[in-house]
Amino acid sequence: MVQVQLGGTLQSYSGGRSSFEIEAGNIGQILDGLGEACPRLRPLLEKGVAVAVDGEIYRGSLLQPVRPDAEVFILPRLAGG
Repeated sequence: MVQVQLGGTLQSYSGGRSSFEIEAGNIGQILDGLGEACPRLRPLLEKGVAVAVDGEIYRGSLLQPVRPDAEVFILPRLAGG
């Protein structure tokens, strides 16, 4: 199980819940599991989010392995230029 923390405005889509335990071995499985655990988050997850694993941000790296003891944060899509 991976402990996943929601950051920013994502908590408003999870009923205020800030963390979830998800059975996953990579980022794609985390996002799938999070969408199943909280269906209101699914559209945002599909649109794109930033995933930080142990302080490193991954975008589009769905097959990136994640250790069960990793620190994982899901953040709203980062925009800017």
